Amino acid sequence: MKVTLSWLKQYVDFNWSPEELAERLTMLGLEVEGVQRLGGEFEGVVVAQVLAKDKVAGSDKLSVNRVHDGTGERTIICGAPNHQPGDKVALILPNFALPLKAGEKEPFVIKERKVFGVVSQGMMCSKKELGLGEDSDGIIILPPDAKVGQPFAEHLGRAGSDVVYDLEVTPNRPDLNSVIGIAREIAAVTGNALKVPSVSGIQNPESRIQNLVAVRLDEPELCPRYTARVVTGVKVGPSPDWLRQTLEKVGIRSISNVVDVTNFVMLETGQPLHAFDYHLIAKGADGKPTIVVRRAAAGEKFTTLDNQERTLTSDMLLIADEQKGIALAGVMGGANTEIRDDTRDVLIESAYFAPTNIRRTSKALGLRSESSYRFERGCDIGIADYASQRAAQLILETAGGTLVPGVVDAFRAEGLKIFGPTQAAAQLESSKDFAKRFMTRQDRKSTRLNSSHLGISYAVFCLK
Repeated sequence: MKVTLSWLKQYVDFNWSPEELAERLTMLGLEVEGVQRLGGEFEGVVVAQVLAKDKVAGSDKLSVNRVHDGTGERTIICGAPNHQPGDKVALILPNFALPLKAGEKEPFVIKERKVFGVVSQGMMCSKKELGLGEDSDGIIILPPDAKVGQPFAEHLGRAGSDVVYDLEVTPNRPDLNSVIGIAREIAAVTGNALKVPSVSGIQNPESRIQNLVAVRLDEPELCPRYTARVVTGVKVGPSPDWLRQTLEKVGIRSISNVVDVTNFVMLETGQPLHAFDYHLIAKGADGKPTIVVRRAAAGEKFTTLDNQERTLTSDMLLIADEQKGIALAGVMGGANTEIRDDTRDVLIESAYFAPTNIRRTSKALGLRSESSYRFERGCDIGIADYASQRAAQLILETAGGTLVPGVVDAFRAEGLKIFGPTQAAAQLESSKDFAKRFMTRQDRKSTRLNSSHLGISYAVFCLK
């Protein structure tokens, strides 16, 4: 499990140094196998404001400028003529290097230097010097609302410096296979609030999705819960910089906005998801595309997303429609329903699969994925719908489209036992008050999910 310092800070406030965070994570039971510092783009370049501009004595072209870099004032000698007091500029600080240009082998490091008897403490940059274009006639003049002191990469919406932690999660802590799970532990230690993304705007009491898709669970002991949502009118394309960079920092290759969202939410919440091209799912007798969760037939052939044809056994769980298999449950999707450039309507799968079955399937086929890694260790059945809503929210943000109101939530929980906060308190022989304080500190709620047709109820940990 890889996570970045900046990603964790989106969910909980803390002021530990990168080294202290590594120590704290170890104390929380996570083995820190590696720490990697990322320099990021435009390291050492900040937004600055020109406070004063005067001519340099003895020079026809140079000016001496007093600028504020967000932490203090400094003197900059500049040869460009296109700036005035009050302008916001891109300033590279001393001892940082300009981006390498084509053909260069060594970076050019900016140093404090004396020019006409005046020490210049950095350099105001042009687009060409920062690799942003060929314009070298003047320095970059930023919009008036640019924030003084802000890293220039952040101003552009690009990646700044960061720290990546490579963590080994023990099998008994599957909740730590997510960024929010780790942030929850930090919240418990610091006492600071856990900031779980709200999906309140996604929920809709109206339900039209029942007219568009059906779900049938033929093997409820292997898949007791399967949720389906549909987003129509999306535009598949490259992911925005923030999404692509977040994934690439932790070693996940960016594919497209829709697919990247499912990977992002999986890493964020610990709940694997899959996106199907809605129109490639065959219709059932009622005229609706139908998801069937069944066992594979012995010897059934199925081609996964890696374009490998695999021979399945009857012990393996398959996500299918009424005509064919469309995904190897909990392991990998199928090439026959993958998201393509011309995909317009998307079905979002968020489900719970039995860990033992996924482990055996993955091992038998020699096929491991980020999804199977999490399902093998056990996911939280209670967050399947939250993760689905979160994915829908981000698909709308990154790919546009319209969310079909409602969700198909096939839930069959016969014999399912869930160990929730109430049972934990009893096992610890703790008082109810202590249990309540502990759960509140970790921002977990004991949510009762009732199933009237089954006549049962149970408690689970929820993110919402």
